[in-house]
Amino acid sequence: MNILGLTSESHDTGLAVLQHGIPHLILEEERLNRTKHTLAFPARSLAAAFGEGGVAFADIDVITTPWDVVTLRRSLFGAVFGHLPGSLSLVWPAAQPTQDGNIIALNFLLRRGLKRQFPGRRIPPIVNVGHHNCHAAVFFVSPFEDATVVVMDGYGDDAATSVYTGAGNRLQRQWHGRFFDSLGMVYTLVTMHLGYATFEEGTVMALAACGEERFVSQMRDIVRLQNNGRFAINMDYFSHDTFGMLRPFKRKFTDAFGPPRRRNDPLTQHHRDVAYALQKVAEEVILHVVRAAAKQHPSRNLVISGGVALNCVANGRLLSESGFERLWVPPCASDTGAPLGSALWHYHQTLGQPRRTTLDHAYFGLGYDDTAIQAALDAAGMRYERLIETDLLGRVAGDLAANKTVGWFQGRYEIGPRALGNRSILASPMTAGIRDILNARVKFREPFRPFAPSVLEEHAADWFDMDGPDPFMTIARKVHAGKRSQIPAAVHVDGTARVQTVSAAANPRYHGLIKAFMARTGVPILLNTSFNKQEPIVTTPTEAISCFLRTDLEVLVMGDFYCVDRPKAAADQARRQFGIIEVNTRGGE
Repeated sequence: MNILGLTSESHDTGLAVLQHGIPHLILEEERLNRTKHTLAFPARSLAAAFGEGGVAFADIDVITTPWDVVTLRRSLFGAVFGHLPGSLSLVWPAAQPTQDGNIIALNFLLRRGLKRQFPGRRIPPIVNVGHHNCHAAVFFVSPFEDATVVVMDGYGDDAATSVYTGAGNRLQRQWHGRFFDSLGMVYTLVTMHLGYATFEEGTVMALAACGEERFVSQMRDIVRLQNNGRFAINMDYFSHDTFGMLRPFKRKFTDAFGPPRRRNDPLTQHHRDVAYALQKVAEEVILHVVRAAAKQHPSRNLVISGGVALNCVANGRLLSESGFERLWVPPCASDTGAPLGSALWHYHQTLGQPRRTTLDHAYFGLGYDDTAIQAALDAAGMRYERLIETDLLGRVAGDLAANKTVGWFQGRYEIGPRALGNRSILASPMTAGIRDILNARVKFREPFRPFAPSVLEEHAADWFDMDGPDPFMTIARKVHAGKRSQIPAAVHVDGTARVQTVSAAANPRYHGLIKAFMARTGVPILLNTSFNKQEPIVTTPTEAISCFLRTDLEVLVMGDFYCVDRPKAAADQARRQFGIIEVNTRGGE
């Protein structure tokens, strides 16, 4: 059976193709239309998925979506009669004003879009899956036979927090919170108050490590803990439930936390302290929910999903303080993974099919062969060398050991928001100053933003407080005190690092590069950040070349091709082109 999971009419549109229960292709539309968190119909993803070769659209048996339109309609109806009519347009603050209505009319709009994309073709049946069910369904590709599954996000169809129990090919929802009791929504609103856009919550998480306790008690008054893992949002501070994002804050909030910061205003200790309070209370709430689940359900395995699961600092505490023994967070925990989740739910939960695979890597995006890479280099007028693998890895390891920065483009790209070694910018972690260079001259972002270490899986425990793999960079780990001075560029101000373990089985070339770097330096770690500059992570060879030419990256490696050339005409053209793209993009990892 071939299932097409499809997100349209909401943010982070995209698709997943599930063949007989095994993920075949997962695409995020933003990688192709170059607009972060796009709301656009996933036309480019569909064209890429059902082009030449592979599964044909005619082979799709059913289409699944990550929204239950009936449940959402009821939730909105309740919001309208529980608050003011403005609630109709408030389900997601980052959305355009029409998003909620579009989701309610999802099946009609989806069929219309598919008929335009595939004129004259049969449109398969459409099955709507509850939003939190989709997030929970990643359990079916987790390494656990049984688990407690916690879902926390901005909003789903009927809630913002849900707890499930999973065993084999079955999930059972145990409870869910109220629609507006959303920790994810609070994090988003405070992020906006601090001058950042929606979906830049990770920036605030990093900023929090620089703050102090000043506003913690006020923040605890916003999110009030209740018995049995429940919590409630004190709406004395917010008005987004009635006035939306036009006026999301009440006077009580600004009295407690001060006036909003504009994006280009200086960051002060006041802002750092607000971020600290937000992150500290968020961790307390997540731990409260998870600890209760650990007491109420027997499994010692925890799966956490939804946008809140991207909070790697909180995830780090879950391992040691929650009562669970093992934790798994998927690489696409946010809504980028919703199409996959909808397909998995239908295949296992609805059809009763057995589990068939474990998601042990994230490389389900598009790939480009050497012919396509060489054509892009030639089109840009760049000089390059083509090297055999051993020579290539040795050359690049030597560059990294000499503190050069490298754009690294290999194979199929990663799903989710983290670069995991196929669309990465790499550097040595051994020189603290390299972090400032990357932030200022390559990423063009705030100086407090950290970079993640990629470590050989077999050496991870020697450097970090961990006893198992974490291939998806989802958990902040303590760096062993005796090792911090050896990798200063990889250590955040709180002594942690968002670690990615790299195995030879999952990514042999990236593993080989780190191993070659270790042979030169004795350090089995590389600094890794996403290959982009204030844009979605690069997808194509042409986009990688453009990013290389628009930044101060020193080396570009794509497939077997090694390049340090920077033709002025090509660089000028890339900067002119990006000036147009920049208007349509927000943020970036």
